[in-house]
Amino acid sequence: MPQPNMQQLLAQAQKMQQEMLAAQEALKDEVVEASAGGGMVTVRVAGDLSVKSIVIDPEAVDPEDVEMLQDTVLAAVNEALRSAQDLASARLGGIAGGLGSLGLPGV
Repeated sequence: MPQPNMQQLLAQAQKMQQEMLAAQEALKDEVVEASAGGGMVTVRVAGDLSVKSIVIDPEAVDPEDVEMLQDTVLAAVNEALRSAQDLASARLGGIAGGLGSLGLPGV
């Protein structure tokens, strides 16, 4: 098996690092949305996993059943975070997948 050219490997690694940083920066501007309780609670999360907004329909607020509202908010936040993680994986996975092309054993 031929030895990889170290300068070429370094250049490829630096390029991938730049692409990864650019993709991570772009994720901050991409937002996913999830809702729960039939749309009573809607959560928006950026690709960098920061929660941007939580909107609660006034009809969801029942002073007699605060626990239901808490559960609904929790479900919407968790779903939005899952969607944002999926978005990040899709955007960053292609770049990270390029590690195998460096010709390094075990990568």
